[in-house]
Amino acid sequence: MSNNYGSFCDDFYVDLYINTELNLPTNRDTILAFFERIQKQYPTMNRFNCRGSSECLLEEDKSSGQYRWVMLEAERIGSGMVNPAKTKDAHEQNRFILELVPYMLGVNHLDINSLDVTFGMDFDCRDNHDEVIAEAIFGKTALNNLIVSEDSKVIDFSPAITISLSEDGRTQGRISIESKTTVYEPDKEKLIRDDAISLFLTVRQYPSPLEKFDAIKSFENQCRLAEELMSEKIIPEFAGPLNNIIAQKRLS
Repeated sequence: MSNNYGSFCDDFYVDLYINTELNLPTNRDTILAFFERIQKQYPTMNRFNCRGSSECLLEEDKSSGQYRWVMLEAERIGSGMVNPAKTKDAHEQNRFILELVPYMLGVNHLDINSLDVTFGMDFDCRDNHDEVIAEAIFGKTALNNLIVSEDSKVIDFSPAITISLSEDGRTQGRISIESKTTVYEPDKEKLIRDDAISLFLTVRQYPSPLEKFDAIKSFENQCRLAEELMSEKIIPEFAGPLNNIIAQKRLS
């Protein structure tokens, strides 16, 4: 299957998160040097802003709908690309960040608490998100028949599951679907809303105490696992059904 996952949703993104044990540097010169090096690699990343001393963001202009971003928080480094032409483009950026942080931020193998590779998909939907997700995931099953009837309806449904992807349990996959509908919204069949249903697949790696953690090697393995899960499970069993239900409701 082609990895053009953007064709299955309205927005698609690939993110990397490096979760650290220690607080990241807050020195002005260190932070600016780090982002200047990124800008040298990706000259179109010109939008820079900080919230206090614990969160800084460098990103491209968002108006085209396709953009890169890199973020520093107190104990986390984030990097990603929204609507990449190729998934490979996002992977190359995220690998670049992984290669950069040991030298410019002092993040080594001892400091990494966990490494996350996340594939995200947004689905524009003006109907009740909870009902759409329940129908897409449960379909005609007995559980769906139990929670949906003339006298009842789903009002809070954002399912999530975490699975082990390795024998030691240190490689994990988390699939979650996020509804933006709240129980406080007016009871209407067609809700006028701009929020999208979000589907996330995160492959997380915790370092093993038995060996030195190789972030690049782990990242490559996590990307491989994520690609396999996307093609074999997420697209046919989650994204496809969500798309179908949303399309049916638009026509009804």
